[in-house]
Amino acid sequence: MTTVRPESPSAAATVRSRGWFAAARASLERPLASYYLLLGASALLLTIGLIMVLSSSSVYAFKVTGDSYAIVRKQLMWVAIGLPAAWLAMRMPHRWIRRLVWFGYLLTIGLLTMTAVSGRDVNGNKNWLELGPIAIQPSEIAKLALVLWAAHIYALKDRRLGSLHEVILPVVPGLLLATGLVVVGHDLGTALVLFAILLAMLWVVGVPGRVFFVGISVIGVLVMFLAATNKERLDRITTFSDPFRDYYGTGWQPAHGLYALSSGGLFGEGIGASRQKWADFPGAHTDFIFAVLGEELGLVGTLLVVALFLTIAFAALRVALHTADAFTRYASFGIVVWLLGQMIINVGMVLTLLPVIGIPLPLVSYGGSSLVPTMVALGLLVGFARREPEAARALAARKKGRSAGLSAGTLGSEGL
Repeated sequence: MTTVRPESPSAAATVRSRGWFAAARASLERPLASYYLLLGASALLLTIGLIMVLSSSSVYAFKVTGDSYAIVRKQLMWVAIGLPAAWLAMRMPHRWIRRLVWFGYLLTIGLLTMTAVSGRDVNGNKNWLELGPIAIQPSEIAKLALVLWAAHIYALKDRRLGSLHEVILPVVPGLLLATGLVVVGHDLGTALVLFAILLAMLWVVGVPGRVFFVGISVIGVLVMFLAATNKERLDRITTFSDPFRDYYGTGWQPAHGLYALSSGGLFGEGIGASRQKWADFPGAHTDFIFAVLGEELGLVGTLLVVALFLTIAFAALRVALHTADAFTRYASFGIVVWLLGQMIINVGMVLTLLPVIGIPLPLVSYGGSSLVPTMVALGLLVGFARREPEAARALAARKKGRSAGLSAGTLGSEGL
C-alpha cells in the first residue's frame, strides 16, 4: 500500500508563489501589457495628484483667496486641457508629430529667450513668463519639445550615428543653447534635468564612455560655479544635509518636509489630516507635495507613487526595446529619463538627500506648465505602445470581435 504524505505548508506556499509569478510573467508577455501598464499607472498618478493637491492646498488657498477649493479648481482646469491634448498625442501619426518638432524647438527657444530677458522672478529663479492673463514656465514645455526634437534628428541619422560628428550636430548645440537660456534665469533644477536628457540621448545612440566622463565633469564644475555665485542657492546646498542647522532660514522647508514624512508613519494620518499644511510650509502643494503625501498616506502611499513611476518607466523601456521604429525608441527613452529623473530629484529633495532646487513631482504637483506637457508625453508613450505590431493586431481583433458581437445582437433583436 502506498502512503501519500500531505504536502508541507512551506512547499504549498512555494508552489503558490511560483504560480503567481508565472501568472504575472504571462500577463506581462501579452501584446497589450505595456499599453495597459502605461494607461493604468498614469491614471492612478493623476488621481492621486488631484487628491493631494486638494488636500495640501486647502489651507493656503483659504488663507489667500477665502476659497479652499480655488487651487484644485485650477488644477482640474489644467487636467481638462491636458486630457484631450494627451488623447490627440496618442492618436496622432508619427509623421505629423515629426513635422511639428522643428516648430516646437524654435518656439521653445523663443519662449526661453523671452523669459531670460523679461521673465518674472520667483524665489530667485527667473523662470516665469507672463502672456496676457496667464503665466507659464517655458522651461517645463521645453523638456517635451527638446526630447521630441532630438529623437527626430537621431531617427533621421539612425544609420549614420557611428560618426561622432553626426551625433553631436545639431542636437548637442541645440540642447546646450536651451539649457544655457534656463541657466540665465538661475533655474538650476530644470537645467540639471535638461543635462540629464542630453546625456541620456547621447547614451542611447551609443556615444563612447569618455564623452560622458567629460560631460559629467563639465556639469559638476558648472553646478559648483552657479552655486558659488548665488548666496541663496549656496545656502541651500550647504544646509540640505542638516536642515536643522539653519531651521528658521534655508532649512525651514526641508525640516518641515521631514516632520511631515516622520509623522506619517506606515499608513499615514489619513487624507486631509496633514498638520504641516497648517504651518507656513512653502511648496506644500507644489515642490514639496510628496512630503504632505507621506504625512497623509504614510510609507505605503509614498512607495505606491514611486512604484507607479517605475511601472511607467518599465513599460516605456519595454516599448523602446521592442520597437523597430527609431523615433519611437529615442523618444520613449528620452521621456522616461525626463520623468523618472525629475521624480528622483523631487523625492531626493524632500528626503534631504539633495538640495532644494525647485523641481515639481510629475502628475502630482500643482501647476499647468508641468502637468499638460507631462500628460502629452504620457499620451505619446501610450500611442507608441498601441502601435507595437502585436498590440495593434490585438486591438484590431478586439475591435472586430466587438463589431461582430454588436452585429449579432442587432440581427438577434430583428429576428425577435
